[in-house]
Amino acid sequence: MSPRVGRRLETKLAFVLVLLPALAGCTSIGDFGRLDRAFVADDVHDWVGHEAAVHAGAPASSDNLTEDERTLRDLAFPLIVPPYGRQRWDAILYEYGIKREFQNSLWVVDPTAYYRALLSADFRSTAGRYNHLIDDIRNDAVRIGPFFDIARRVVEMDRRRRESLDYLPDIALPDRFNALARIGENSLTIAWVQHSLAQRWAGYRFALDHLVVAEPENVAAQADIALALLQQQLAANELIPDPRIAAMPRAAAAKPPIVK
Repeated sequence: MSPRVGRRLETKLAFVLVLLPALAGCTSIGDFGRLDRAFVADDVHDWVGHEAAVHAGAPASSDNLTEDERTLRDLAFPLIVPPYGRQRWDAILYEYGIKREFQNSLWVVDPTAYYRALLSADFRSTAGRYNHLIDDIRNDAVRIGPFFDIARRVVEMDRRRRESLDYLPDIALPDRFNALARIGENSLTIAWVQHSLAQRWAGYRFALDHLVVAEPENVAAQADIALALLQQQLAANELIPDPRIAAMPRAAAAKPPIVK
């Protein structure tokens, strides 16, 4: 971890420790599963790109984030955290990436985990489980568009940045290194979201298939339609050709954005 990231996390951890007594009897999650803005700063998800780079064995940049790069990380977080992982009283720790075991868990591939979480939730009826599944699928579908819109803008700016480096030989090696590292971070962040979405879809599919057998309901057809629509969205937003982030090189190559 870079000294700058380490200092930021230490500052945030101190801030969180002050808040924990006040949060013990309540939740930091507000309406629609969003973290209460009173508990966050603009850089709450900056760690996402750094984590993507570290996991892939790539260098991290010490350059400041652009607004689009910060937005990319903000929109990435709810698509990489498990849909059952945000309704926690200590969700602020997860949003800031402070709990290392949480960051490690984001890379675990387990298509059965969502179904197990669905079964353990306190629903009064079978229909409640189906409706929760449908809500999670639709929430992902709503988030996909904004994320990939900003992702395409970031990819285009990175393409221009790389071209600028080719035409500006006087750029110092440290500056060149940080620019290329940031391009890698951005690309790996997009790849992480694509990888996560593929795993989420598999988890939803597993849950629906098992619910249909264990607790059949007519509403299962609605869940199947929502899942099919989500799959279509994923296919239409394959920005990174191969999102298997664990095996990705230091700077993943992205497809050029579609110009409309």
